[in-house]
Amino acid sequence: HRLPHSAKPPSRILPQRGITMIKILFICHGNICRSVSAQYILQDMVNRENRAECFVIDSAAATREEIGNPIYPPMAAEFRKHGVPIGTHRARQLTRADYDKWDFIIGMDDENRADMMQILGGDPEGKIHLLPEYTERPEHRIEDPWWTGRYGVVFDEIAEGCRGLLESLQKTGKCGNI
Repeated sequence: HRLPHSAKPPSRILPQRGITMIKILFICHGNICRSVSAQYILQDMVNRENRAECFVIDSAAATREEIGNPIYPPMAAEFRKHGVPIGTHRARQLTRADYDKWDFIIGMDDENRADMMQILGGDPEGKIHLLPEYTERPEHRIEDPWWTGRYGVVFDEIAEGCRGLLESLQKTGKCGNI
């Protein structure tokens, strides 16, 4: 696992420890299933590794359909099943201003990538990626469980992508030894 060639190294430094802050924004269609899952799964992983101070992790939607809505109940049930804590999430839409705020903007499928490119007006700094790029199956796409009902499969695929993302960041030496 490694960062895609186009990935720009994070640039925010925490002066008190010389640690690079890594800002990651996950994107999916409505921000009620996949992207919020990636947000909370990755947050749980960095919390368990005592590296939360190195990360800012959030999520947003590529569309406006679910703005203001919480995590979809069957997805929230998957979190309970896996013991991953969730916060008081409300869906929001990706904006053009988000491009300058985040080091990585990570979608789940090709539709998300197309929407991100349109909303953000392109990707001159190589920040846009898909979560499967950090797995052994980079060509795979994470399905939308709102349509398929396969919440457990999607949870597992997102966890796999988040583990791969953390491993790739560890290899870069960002945030000390993740």
